[in-house]
Amino acid sequence: MKTIIERFIRYLAIEKGLAPSTLGSYRSDLEDFSDFLRRTGCGDWPETGRRHIVAYLAHLQKLGRAPATVSRHMASLRSFYQFLSREGLIEVDPTGQLDSPKADKRLPRVLNVEEVERLLAAPEGLTPMALRDRAMLEMLYATGVRVSELVSLNVTDVNLNMGYVKCYGKGSKERIVPLGSAALEAVHAYLTRGRAGLLKNGDPGALFVNHQGKRLTRQGFWKILKKYARTAGIQKAITPHTLRHSFATHLLENGADLRAVQEMLGHADISTTQIYTHVTQTRLKDVYERTHPRA
Repeated sequence: MKTIIERFIRYLAIEKGLAPSTLGSYRSDLEDFSDFLRRTGCGDWPETGRRHIVAYLAHLQKLGRAPATVSRHMASLRSFYQFLSREGLIEVDPTGQLDSPKADKRLPRVLNVEEVERLLAAPEGLTPMALRDRAMLEMLYATGVRVSELVSLNVTDVNLNMGYVKCYGKGSKERIVPLGSAALEAVHAYLTRGRAGLLKNGDPGALFVNHQGKRLTRQGFWKILKKYARTAGIQKAITPHTLRHSFATHLLENGADLRAVQEMLGHADISTTQIYTHVTQTRLKDVYERTHPRA
């Protein structure tokens, strides 16, 4: 069983170029399904049919898994069985006639401009850590890159003279995103006055490094963000993705073209970007209801 899963994961890595975190999600989902089959005596992969998959999805729902999580598991199984069918390992794809569970469309949580300003001002001082943290927060809000993309950046990916950053998104797709003046200033200050104090004998290529000179991790940035959110007095529960959401929402609120925002975010499908138009419409409605005398 593990051999077949690893074969599928290698296919996704080599043929599809998926990121390690995405590959980990596929592996986790498939191992969970494999455990379910073993516990319930459903048999091996070739013996599984539509009813086994339906039973598994029902099992996830009984465990209280969110609709989006159940939908993701179904997507993992669909890709896996399509792979088995193409490889001739099964005769019939049991997911072929199955609809994916409907996931709730939640509007992303965003910060308003005043909250963003407080967060970006939270790293005070000129220590290497403060300069690094200010540069990371400024860059995240200036570009809307994913946190995984932020911590994967190398020094050579930033062009301060031209004012852009080159990052690699899902499927290792490269895109160029402009950097605003505030972010450029913060990154320049970090590179000239902060990074050398952290680097020591660490990773010479990594843009953002920790106190040991090693490349900063997603978990490390998450801790940094939570610290500055508390310092800024932000009451909302925010995640590293909140600044990405805020970046997109604020651009659209100020008249940015949806296609341009799609390109900067690295979305393959514009329907993914359109969620932010719903956010701006909701925020406009809130403003109208709070301020119009006859709302």
